[in-house]
Amino acid sequence: MKSKVKLALTVIAALAATASAGAADTRPHWEYQGKAGAAHWGELAPDFAACGRGKAQSPIDIRAPRAGAASPIGFAYRASSADIVNNGHTVQVDLADGGDIDVAGTTYRLVQFHFHTPSEEAVNGRRYPLVAHLVHRSDAGELAVVAVLFKRGRDNAALGPVFAGMPATAGEKRAATAEFDAAALLPERRGYYGYTGSLTTPPCSEGVRWHILKEPVEVSSAQLAAFRKLYRMNARPVQPLNGRVVEVTQ
Repeated sequence: MKSKVKLALTVIAALAATASAGAADTRPHWEYQGKAGAAHWGELAPDFAACGRGKAQSPIDIRAPRAGAASPIGFAYRASSADIVNNGHTVQVDLADGGDIDVAGTTYRLVQFHFHTPSEEAVNGRRYPLVAHLVHRSDAGELAVVAVLFKRGRDNAALGPVFAGMPATAGEKRAATAEFDAAALLPERRGYYGYTGSLTTPPCSEGVRWHILKEPVEVSSAQLAAFRKLYRMNARPVQPLNGRVVEVTQ
């Protein structure tokens, strides 16, 4: 029980640290490359130790997933007011009341979603141009992430208002001009790869439930270029699976 409480407090603190660009961030500076890059995160602070020593880290390269008893995701998203934040590492959309998901009888409230390019997770060695990570939190403080993969194609209407309002400066926040319904980001088919991993940014806390939707949606080259103008690359390298099982649902 103590370990679960400690995990809940850790992930809540990590989520809060990136929830608002206006709040002071006293954590050590980190980035994706160079001396403070992903290869060195575990050395930057004691609280970041899991980034270097953890055995259940994310992201992963998904290969040979096992058909198992993973539960379908019950999506219950709704339109919500939103703030679009440039937090210095990505563009993040904070939702006031964006609805929730249900997985195996546990309800997780949608808190925010953000983007990585290329996709952090790989499927059979392939990384997609972009991924959105939808971050959810249960009443017990447990985190569940739904990942939506993007492939090049047509303009994505759901991303239009978000990418049109992306703040160019780290630390800047803008209110979205209209309510946003995260259901618009989802593919038609909701089968997913599921496993237990970690946050993909420091402090890399473990115990996060991951759900990578199998069916990608489209993003245009122009939209991808607009995001990459702010963040050319913000993806952590894939991490060892270390015996974990990845289950797949249809």
